[in-house]
Amino acid sequence: MDFSTPPTDPYPSGPRLPLLTLAEARDAVRLLMLLADDSVEGREARDLAADLGSRLPSE
Repeated sequence: MDFSTPPTDPYPSGPRLPLLTLAEARDAVRLLMLLADDSVEGREARDLAADLGSRLPSE
């Protein structure tokens, strides 16, 4: 792939899908909380769940 010249195609004007839906994001936070424990990975899962959860709209 040639990255020396900028792309020439116009940006699509159609509707774009979100990276995650709100329901999927909430499910991801719930799964991270299930993985949370006192291990290094568990603490990282808990921290990530807290960070992501704080950004989600409340119900």
